Amino acid sequence: MQPKLADVAKLAGVSITTVSRVINDRGYLSSDTKEKVFSAMQQLSYQPSLAARALHGKQFKLVGLIFASLENPLIAEVVEEIENRLFNRGYKAIICNSMDNPEKEQQYLKMLMANQVDGIITGSHNEGIKEYRLSGLPIVSYDRYFQNKIPTVSSDNLAGGELAATTMIEKGSTNLMLVSGSLEKKAPNDARLTGFKTAAKNRKVPVNTVEFPFNSTPTIKRATIREKLVSHQPDGVFCTDDLTALLCIQEAQKLGLKVPEDIQVIGYDGSKYVQEYNPELSTIVQPVSDIADLLVRLLFNRLEKNDEKLLDTYVLPIKLLQRGSTRK
Repeated sequence: MQPKLADVAKLAGVSITTVSRVINDRGYLSSDTKEKVFSAMQQLSYQPSLAARALHGKQFKLVGLIFASLENPLIAEVVEEIENRLFNRGYKAIICNSMDNPEKEQQYLKMLMANQVDGIITGSHNEGIKEYRLSGLPIVSYDRYFQNKIPTVSSDNLAGGELAATTMIEKGSTNLMLVSGSLEKKAPNDARLTGFKTAAKNRKVPVNTVEFPFNSTPTIKRATIREKLVSHQPDGVFCTDDLTALLCIQEAQKLGLKVPEDIQVIGYDGSKYVQEYNPELSTIVQPVSDIADLLVRLLFNRLEKNDEKLLDTYVLPIKLLQRGSTRK
């Protein structure tokens, strides 16, 4: 039998009015009360009916999109592609920019639950937040590991790192530098570093690693990159995102280094923005359209409870777009 609002209230030990206020995010309620209600909803697999939502003036056919930062052109492109596909299926997106802030992400999750979204697509960094577990919603992930059998879609990060190292070594680089984001939280894109270092080690080429905390400013990155270019004197640099790779090219040129004659640079992502406005950068290209297609398909598979058995991880192929920052 389908659970009712009264069942949730009874299990949570609160009134029906309180459950309704939690669901609709109305008035002040303690975090303890909200957690009891959300926990009861999760235990009962309770989802307000579409008819009830319509009667209360609530929109339905909503999907929440939670990403750490939309400043990255690649992430912005992925979100745009997802939103278009959802719209074509009759759904609307609520886009949340968490900025890698667990408290902010937690508040967004509560807001999405209160707005009774049908599912969530996330590319956030904070998989430990309990609201993901308590929501009881269908969830799929882009390039982030989650517990509870949440399907994860990513590009072939390992092959991308290997391809970057192999390309520069075959074109004459003998002293490499690897510039990455924070490694504090495990994610599929960590494999970019593993692939790069393994390929370099197999060819007996040294690698120096530079790691930036999430949300490091361009000014901090510039100063650090400049220092490392002087101290390590690499002749090949792989950056795990394109924007950092562009900063590296600029700082190398300020030091009087010629790109790619003195130093080769390869980025990772290959967004349309970078391809169109920065034709000098060689980069590992992620298949954005395929990623968006698969994320949406997996979400609807979970929404519609199809019989298709889902994998824990889906890995899509990458390619090298070779341009002016690598030698011919």
